[in-house]
Amino acid sequence: KGCGMTDKYILDGKTPVPADLMTWARWFESARDERIVAKTDIAASRVSTVFLGVDHQYGEGPPLLFETMIFEGPKDSETWRCSTWEEAEKQHEEAVEVARKALV
Repeated sequence: KGCGMTDKYILDGKTPVPADLMTWARWFESARDERIVAKTDIAASRVSTVFLGVDHQYGEGPPLLFETMIFEGPKDSETWRCSTWEEAEKQHEEAVEVARKALV
């Protein structure tokens, strides 16, 4: 990140906002439930979408702050990342479909 830029974010409602280390740490400690976008169980698989709180963009582009991951089942460990809560909700539904189709 550039000089003065942060890679830490907290949520203001569903909107990510940059935060200094101490603000981020206090929020992250207390906001466990607020960080969950969605969780869906499909047979033996679980699809989980969460707010990461740390930018996972390692190149050019918008901060990647949300992660969807499939646990267990044929698509175990498949992962997607995005920038906004709205994108994360859509990404979650797409991952649920990927997990469902893998069971057929």
